[in-house]
Amino acid sequence: MSQDIYFEDVTEGMEIPIIEKNPTTQQLVKYAGASGDFYQIHYDMEYAKNNGLPGVILHGALKNAFLGQLITDWIGPTGKLKKLEVQYKGMDLPGAPVFAKGIVSKINDNNTVNCDIWLETDNGEKTTVGKAVVQLPTK
Repeated sequence: MSQDIYFEDVTEGMEIPIIEKNPTTQQLVKYAGASGDFYQIHYDMEYAKNNGLPGVILHGALKNAFLGQLITDWIGPTGKLKKLEVQYKGMDLPGAPVFAKGIVSKINDNNTVNCDIWLETDNGEKTTVGKAVVQLPTK
């Protein structure tokens, strides 16, 4: 979202606009190069399968970045991301879409808003869950 959202416009339970991501093995290789995380489970199919995985899996930090984008797109250029934390609950595979979702869980007095955020598969499994705190401008 490119427009500003204001503190006065937010309500508890409000849904954050969903972002769909369609990660590919090429994206994982690029992310490995950009992040320096060259653990083979993220790009070497044989290595991943020999280690009991169904195939190569997404980097945890990449999934964190998807959730960071969810929040920063929503709050726009004048909002501030104050805190972002996630927990990895499941694996995501390239070639399968993931959906970054969130809701406003609490509105605070100091123009800050708490949000529950998560990555969800197309069958509804939450593979990464987290929380964010944002500060929004006022009208």
